[in-house]
Amino acid sequence: MNAFFLNSMQTLASTPVPRDLALPLPVPEWALKAMLVLFFLVHIFFVNLMVGGSFISVFLEWMGLKNRKWDVMAYEIAKTVTVNKSLAVVMGIGPLLCINLVYTLQWYGANSLTGHAWLLIVPTVTSAFLLAYLHKYTWHRWETGALKNLHLAIGVLMALHFLFIPLIFLANVNLMLFPSEWEKVKGFFSSLQIGNVFPRYLHFLLASTALAALFMVGWFGRKGYDMTSLPGFSRAEVKRIFYRAATIPTMTQFLAGPLLLFTLPQVGITNKLYAIIFSGAALGGIVLWLLLKETKASDQCIGNRYITICILFSFVVLGMGSGRHVYREAALAVHKAAVKERTANYEKALAEFRMNHPDTMEAPAVQSAETLFSSCAACHAPKTRLVGPSLAEIAQIYADDPAGIVTWARAPGKKRPDFPPMPAFGHLGDDSLRKIAEYMLEQAK
Repeated sequence: MNAFFLNSMQTLASTPVPRDLALPLPVPEWALKAMLVLFFLVHIFFVNLMVGGSFISVFLEWMGLKNRKWDVMAYEIAKTVTVNKSLAVVMGIGPLLCINLVYTLQWYGANSLTGHAWLLIVPTVTSAFLLAYLHKYTWHRWETGALKNLHLAIGVLMALHFLFIPLIFLANVNLMLFPSEWEKVKGFFSSLQIGNVFPRYLHFLLASTALAALFMVGWFGRKGYDMTSLPGFSRAEVKRIFYRAATIPTMTQFLAGPLLLFTLPQVGITNKLYAIIFSGAALGGIVLWLLLKETKASDQCIGNRYITICILFSFVVLGMGSGRHVYREAALAVHKAAVKERTANYEKALAEFRMNHPDTMEAPAVQSAETLFSSCAACHAPKTRLVGPSLAEIAQIYADDPAGIVTWARAPGKKRPDFPPMPAFGHLGDDSLRKIAEYMLEQAK
């Protein structure tokens, strides 16, 4: 660890180290970090269901081109995608606010470097939502011939949107961990070369598929679900199908997991992280063993281990979330310390300058009424109408009433249809507005 620390200190000389603006946090920092981990896990749960559900739905719809019973199942899954999509967005507000507060400089630094891709988040999310609703609500209207192919294409396009949006977020979260690499970034695509974006993305996709499939076991397997909605399937058969769909990506994680670990930049690797990862892997092994047992269980017994699997899976996910935070803290430790030191040095130097040069800390010069009126001169002339009424006309309305002009300027309305609405000038302050009002009335005489 000392070698990694020394290496980090050596690279710090070429790392952007901005000066912080120290502002009080609404709650203690430790509470924000705890909320960040918990809120993120809730958010990513619904993201996994959204991404995995959209992929499974489109795949089954494609299978339904030859056998309609798969198309019916695909539609039942598509109905859950739009709900999980909305929950994913709502639950994403919490971790986004927390990361903005705790890692402000690193987070916004990464956002600015990914540029256009980050700005495309809102229109891409909007487009994905519209495609998801179009895919769901046209299912039975476009179920034959060329329209069915068009419907499937819309589903594929929706799934691609849902795959691309997490990649943007993942690239940003990954990039914020490595300030020493920021100068190499020339936009979104170059940011994908920093750290280990693609192993992390592969891990995310496998987790999404496994979690969505496990969710479907409970969704279709619950006693309250009417199996007549899935003609051609028994409840035990549906459980077995999705248990198998959850088992394959879970098994693949034991290959993707080591790839993710071994490609992690060493700057954030600690013994604590190793302990969390290997503990999670051990629990994951138990989950995989239980999944395999369920796929081979009899129709009468299948599903008996479902609650146990979900509980153990929750601990695995909690370990993953905790591991992410441990790595993030270790990776940013040197940079955060450098920012803190630079901020302290700046505040110390500023205090010394103020002490040694008290004569330079004068109050800003008071602006004259004529100078202040320059903000109004483009629209108001003494005698002629420009964009707004002349000063002479204003004086007729507000004769000996400068306070009336101040009130109007703070929150103007629209009195006459032949004049455009006036913007508010409350930002100038009442004292400056009063000077302007008195000056306008004097110039109108």
